[in-house]
Amino acid sequence: MTTISTPKQSGGRRTGRRSPLASVALIAIGLLFTGGAYAAFSTSTASAETNAASQQTVDEGQKLFAANCATCHGLAAAGTEAGPSLIGVGAASVDFQVGTGRMPMQLNGPQAEKKAVQFTEEQTASLAAYVASLAPGPALPDPSLLDGEGDAANGAELFRINCAMCHNVAGAGGALTQGKYAPALTGVSETHIYEAMVTGPQNMPVFNDMNISPESKRDIITYLKYLDNNPSPGGFALGALGPVSEGLFLWIFGLGSIVALTVWITAKSN
Repeated sequence: MTTISTPKQSGGRRTGRRSPLASVALIAIGLLFTGGAYAAFSTSTASAETNAASQQTVDEGQKLFAANCATCHGLAAAGTEAGPSLIGVGAASVDFQVGTGRMPMQLNGPQAEKKAVQFTEEQTASLAAYVASLAPGPALPDPSLLDGEGDAANGAELFRINCAMCHNVAGAGGALTQGKYAPALTGVSETHIYEAMVTGPQNMPVFNDMNISPESKRDIITYLKYLDNNPSPGGFALGALGPVSEGLFLWIFGLGSIVALTVWITAKSN
């Protein structure tokens, strides 16, 4: 009877048996490929859904623009005699002008005044997305720059250097030439303050990132929010308009009191 022997490897280990480590490696490779394929598919799907949602927002904005803004700015937003071109103004400009009620304008004047907002936040976002799609321009600010947690002292110094000549050191606003004015900054949202700095509405200059960095803009916002949340340490601020209002107060009430006292003393002596 013939005996068939099984070949052995050196060390007495049989050939043809799979190492346990090889099985683990195969399972790991399978999981890796499966997970990678799923991630790629999910990412592409999410990207497609995001793009579709963005395009839908732009389309809604275009409809709103045609119905409410094209009369002055033209159907292609290139401007007319009644209104300037909006090509390249960016989403930040639209969000500021529409979000503060300055646009649509109620009537022509030296400048657009703040009034009740006529569009919802969603409609404003759609208008901003549409105008931003026409050409590059200032985008909406990053939320991290609007938290009011910057350096208030640095913001106060920057505000005095760049803004106080028009808006007053306390942000109370002031008159300009030809019926124009710098509005008060009390109660203005952080978003609109930032957008005003990067877009330069009305007579305001544009403070781009080369003039004032985003972090410095954050500091200015922090200073203005500090003024909002802290009353005048000197008592009644008289509108925070400086020596003019203070002098007028003393002239009327101080001098008036002296005159009244003099008249009373004279009447008593008689």
